[in-house]
Amino acid sequence: MIRLALAVVAATLAAGVLGAVLLRRLPTVRSQLAAFGLLAVVLPLGAVLASGWVMFHMGADLKILAVATAAAASAVAVALVLAASITRRVEHLSAASVSLAGGDLSVRAPTDGPGELAKLGHSFNAMASELESLFDARRELVAAASHDLRTPVASITAMLEAIEDGLATTDEYLAPLQEHARRLGALVDDLFELARIDAGALSHELQVVAVAPLVASCVRGVEAEARARGVTLDQRLAETPPVRCSPDQVERVLLNLLTNALQHTPSDGSIAVLLDAADDHVTVSVEDTGSGITPDAARRMFDRFWRSDPVRTGGAGLGLAIARGLVEAQGGRIWAEGAATGGARVSFTLPVA
Repeated sequence: MIRLALAVVAATLAAGVLGAVLLRRLPTVRSQLAAFGLLAVVLPLGAVLASGWVMFHMGADLKILAVATAAAASAVAVALVLAASITRRVEHLSAASVSLAGGDLSVRAPTDGPGELAKLGHSFNAMASELESLFDARRELVAAASHDLRTPVASITAMLEAIEDGLATTDEYLAPLQEHARRLGALVDDLFELARIDAGALSHELQVVAVAPLVASCVRGVEAEARARGVTLDQRLAETPPVRCSPDQVERVLLNLLTNALQHTPSDGSIAVLLDAADDHVTVSVEDTGSGITPDAARRMFDRFWRSDPVRTGGAGLGLAIARGLVEAQGGRIWAEGAATGGARVSFTLPVA
């Protein structure tokens, strides 16, 4: 009978170990804890039944105590194994958090284990990826801004030294100096506006206005340049309801899009401004017959300092980034895509009043 009691003890311990292994395979912490509670009830109950059977056949209190102790020990063992498994995953996530706080943006948390911890790991990794992208963008911003600031500053310095050494007169370099100063001022203004957009400190007064007059005003503003380039301007304006927006900022965005379209549209080409209405927004589109746009350019053209031309000439590459900030600040969105004409089409939305 002693062997039988030991067999009951061994069976109870084995059931506890097997239960611990199976609990770790459950998909969520909640289900693991619920199953552990059930196991904590079943094991002692089984031990009690086994103890009763042993008592009925043997009448030995010591053996009954051994069986009950084995059941309790099994429950404790299951609790320790389960707690160690959960704690180990939490420690991994904590270590990843410490590394991220220390500046290691490449660190990632484990995404295995129970559902709640796996979801937490995925969320942590998404946050780390976003932080890494933001820091990369900041480095690119600093590098690009330094480049665009250094070039005119170097030119201004060279011209001033030439004037100082008597190699040129002030009148010769007055116009170039003014032009470089204007470019520097425009770049500083754009950087300041981007900083305000990022900080959510962009001030604008929203009004209920019709979109068509804004479009007509912007088209008139670029008519002279379009005529000089031999580009045809067209307006295809559907009937649209009034929108809630800042008219000055909408005109700035549209003028920026029209100017970019003119730069990429050859002579004898055409540019069209289109209006389209949906239930809750109005879409303004600028479509050209230029060389088109690649998927990569459509994705990146609103990034700061990005240029489609690898040779860094022209503007600073901040106009479309500012346009995106202005549109999003008014509750709209802006995107680019290939046009049916083979050129590019850039659209933005404004919320209906």
